[in-house]
Amino acid sequence: MKVADKNRAQDLSALARLRDRLRKLYHGRTPAAFRFQLAAVVIDLAIIAFFIATPVIQKSSSFLWLDYSVAALVAADMIARLLASNDMLRLMKQPASWIDGFILLTLLMPAALANLGFLRILRLWSLSRSGALWRFFEMRGFRRWREASRAVINFLTFLFVITGFVYTFFFRTVGGLESYVDALYFTVATVTTTGFGDIVLPGVAGKLTAIATMIIGISLFVRLAQALFRPTKVFFPCPQCGLQRHEPDAVHCKACGHVLNIPDDGD
Repeated sequence: MKVADKNRAQDLSALARLRDRLRKLYHGRTPAAFRFQLAAVVIDLAIIAFFIATPVIQKSSSFLWLDYSVAALVAADMIARLLASNDMLRLMKQPASWIDGFILLTLLMPAALANLGFLRILRLWSLSRSGALWRFFEMRGFRRWREASRAVINFLTFLFVITGFVYTFFFRTVGGLESYVDALYFTVATVTTTGFGDIVLPGVAGKLTAIATMIIGISLFVRLAQALFRPTKVFFPCPQCGLQRHEPDAVHCKACGHVLNIPDDGD
């Protein structure tokens, strides 16, 4: 009995050490943690590139091997983030976790969920909510571009989601790179309300798709323009009231008057 208790204690100790190590890697600010977080971002971008290219390469002989390899990476990242979290239940309730779970499901069942594969690009939106990505920008002095970068990522996510939807439900019967480019061309022309009319989606479903794309696309364009052209502000949570956006040279919080100590971009 004592031996079993000792083994259990050793297992718990090993798990605690693993969680502490992962917590330092995912949330730390040491050089080792920074290298790990940068590598994780690069891997995420490679996975997103795979998702974008999926319609073109899904008929190749190596596609399933790549698909399940990406599934293993996504699953490992999800488990590691759970172990690194101080509140696993709270993390599991976040939309980004739901999106990652759905993406993992489509990767594990690529044939059964083929019509929903275009939603995998939501991983890009999930990445934009990653603290590691913005810590990298802040350490390189690009803190002021955080909001504009998020607006760009939101727009690109929408663009590729709609492109994937249009390709899946209107162009997939033809297949190939040319059909995917046609879907992307239609999406860009519709989002920008250019409407050349040389590629038109058939039927009522096509018209409704174009309408929804234009409405949402215009909204994202306005949001992107606001982020790019309105007066630049920095993200720095006020210790007293929590207000996050301030002028770069602000000394006091405009909401509560608390003294701020906003670091320069060069720090």
